[in-house]
Amino acid sequence: MRVDFYFDYLSPYAYLASREVPALCARQGVELRLRPVLFAGLLDHWGQRGPAEIPPKAAHTIKECMRYALLREIPCRPPRHHPFNPLTALRASLAEVAGDDQPRVVRAIYDLGWGAGGDLGDAAEITAALDAAGLDGPAIVDRANSPQAKQALRRETAAAIARGVFGIPTILAGDELFWGLDQLVYLELFLEGKDPLARVKFDEFDFQGPSAWRTGVSRHGED
Repeated sequence: MRVDFYFDYLSPYAYLASREVPALCARQGVELRLRPVLFAGLLDHWGQRGPAEIPPKAAHTIKECMRYALLREIPCRPPRHHPFNPLTALRASLAEVAGDDQPRVVRAIYDLGWGAGGDLGDAAEITAALDAAGLDGPAIVDRANSPQAKQALRRETAAAIARGVFGIPTILAGDELFWGLDQLVYLELFLEGKDPLARVKFDEFDFQGPSAWRTGVSRHGED
């Protein structure tokens, strides 16, 4: 079993999940792969708005994440700007760019933004944070700006969409999808072979699809 962790630095939920998923995977003895993707690309594909684009939801999100972090003593200080342009941070975090240092790169960038309140849209701050973590910041950011890195992020995002990823954070354990920070408990049960859904016989449900649809909203994949 392999666990793929799809994230974008824009999401505080993804930050908090990133602090817990590595230990969870270590407990379960499964491989963890970090998969940076462009959240805006997911939103565009599925026709959604992000939480930061709905003011009351944005305020609720920050409060909820701060409560979660404070109860668990996880450092949490929102980035200086939000939303911000995450492209440099995401490209620097690609396996094709960071190589074997990918977990350290991701942690350093998260610590900069959601741990210390830095600007995750500023290449200079990202470079300095990587240097402070003992990495070669200028070289990593330089590779992140290459055409190859730009194309790699597009591929990662397209591949995520093809696997049904619609939000951040998303965790795929094999082909089983878990979306959101609150799904970590279910992920662990699944990896332990204790998924409650294993007892459910979905073919016995008489589900025949929707009988009403909101005006102005097209079903995905239909004109």
